[in-house]
Amino acid sequence: MTFYPTDRLALFIDGANLYSAAKGLGFDIDYRKLLEEFRKRGKLMRAYYYTALVEDQEYSPIRPLVDWLDYNGFRLVTKPAREYTDAQGRKRWRGDMDVEIAVDMMEMSAFVDHLVLFSGDGDFRVLVEAIQRKGCRVTVVSTVKSQPPMASDDLRRQADNFVDLADLAEIIGRPSRIPRMIQEARASVEREADVDAD
Repeated sequence: MTFYPTDRLALFIDGANLYSAAKGLGFDIDYRKLLEEFRKRGKLMRAYYYTALVEDQEYSPIRPLVDWLDYNGFRLVTKPAREYTDAQGRKRWRGDMDVEIAVDMMEMSAFVDHLVLFSGDGDFRVLVEAIQRKGCRVTVVSTVKSQPPMASDDLRRQADNFVDLADLAEIIGRPSRIPRMIQEARASVEREADVDAD
């Protein structure tokens, strides 16, 4: 990764996308370590975390993480997930955060030198190109080492730097506490959700 100590940095984390990528690689993200790592690489101005929340559920497995992030240096951007029924009659949730990420990245590009996008979604290619025209560098963090790969080839080519999440596993990861079989089932569900969101 090419970072300069004087860089003003901003992180933009697509929560669902990063979760799927890490699960595909078999580890969990330690968000405290993630912040520490990027604070070492420059002047960290903001760290945004984007996620959709199912509002009417009594318990949401993501709620403890969201609360922790909110109190520990992350700027949380959330919206209610929308429920729909797919063609097979299964209940699904949709909660795409692409517009929120794009708006925040464009706004922050006036105040930072280097933006780090934690997503492999190819829809962000044009956004990255627009930010580069404003004079900022963009690093994309995702993975091509999972099955299936989570990073769009177009996005990787457009970014100034591409960092495979697998290469950061030792730095910002911790072993998954979930048995491998359940991890694979969750990853499958997350991939379906990402496909449905597109």
